[in-house]
Amino acid sequence: MTLIGAATVTAMLEPEQIERLFTREDGSFHFARWGRAIVPVIFGVEEASLPPLKGAIETVVLMAGHHMGETDPELGTNLMVFFLKDWEEMVELEGLSQLIPELGALVPRLIAAEANQYRIFRFDEQGAIRAAFVFIRMQGQAARRPAEEIGLDLAIKSILDWGPHAFAARSPLVRGADGLARVDPAMAVVVGAAYDPVLPVAAFDPAHALRIFARLPRE
Repeated sequence: MTLIGAATVTAMLEPEQIERLFTREDGSFHFARWGRAIVPVIFGVEEASLPPLKGAIETVVLMAGHHMGETDPELGTNLMVFFLKDWEEMVELEGLSQLIPELGALVPRLIAAEANQYRIFRFDEQGAIRAAFVFIRMQGQAARRPAEEIGLDLAIKSILDWGPHAFAARSPLVRGADGLARVDPAMAVVVGAAYDPVLPVAAFDPAHALRIFARLPRE
């Protein structure tokens, strides 16, 4: 099964659109990608859901030209994914408050916003992503999505430190004529370009969007 849509020129984003993908609430620009092998661990799902979830994550990591690992020498695992029935479960997770000191204030905000997902990134001294914590609330329509689709969605949103409004108006996935969800080809080529080894792992200058744009594939 193909999980990445075919990229075309018509699917490409313009430099201004790429810049907005990494623009923060205060108007500043911040880009960051992973600087180490990604080692995921998933909590809160049935055993049968683990292979398609991890397979979707691996698909996106390979799409980026990056790599998975068996263990992180510093952290053991560095992409921690938690599936929850409600946000109150976060305060019950053993040891989570030590990893996320702001947990006490975060949970009420998520409840008030009726959020379905939340991501927290940690960065190394170069500004690259060193760890990510992903929380997914499984209620309503989200609970009925196939595991592969959920995995693609969480993986594409975790492969880069996107801005808060990157996917407010568009999903990172598209649905084909066969009814299956795939990574939006426009997002796929942006991710691939962002992981060009010539580019820095982190950037704060909006001109970085032009460098990503210059590396998008052309027919």
